[in-house]
Amino acid sequence: MSTIPDAQPARPWREEDGPRPEVWTWPRTDRPALKVMSGGKWRHAPVLARQNWRDGTVRYQVEVDLLGDTTTRIVTYQWPQPGLRVARRSGSEPTKSAVGGYPPIGDRHSGTPAAC
Repeated sequence: MSTIPDAQPARPWREEDGPRPEVWTWPRTDRPALKVMSGGKWRHAPVLARQNWRDGTVRYQVEVDLLGDTTTRIVTYQWPQPGLRVARRSGSEPTKSAVGGYPPIGDRHSGTPAAC
């Protein structure tokens, strides 16, 4: 078992947080990825979006199998934190427009790493 704590999900954006976060996405074929600590193990997590909040925080929305049972979930994490690492950098520039058929997400989810 690792002594690194599990990554803690971030709460979603709310209207009282002020303006909606700026959301960036990458092409589906060249997404960056994070390693997410869950249950004492590092889990591979492709990044779906990066959110830049007005308060200066960065959040990454990822797809991750938290339990190792092949069931993936979409989770948002604030960057940085001990339970997150960069797994893969993208060779593509992110964009604020819809990429790969997925629109940017702003209301319901929050999270993506400055290092990606």
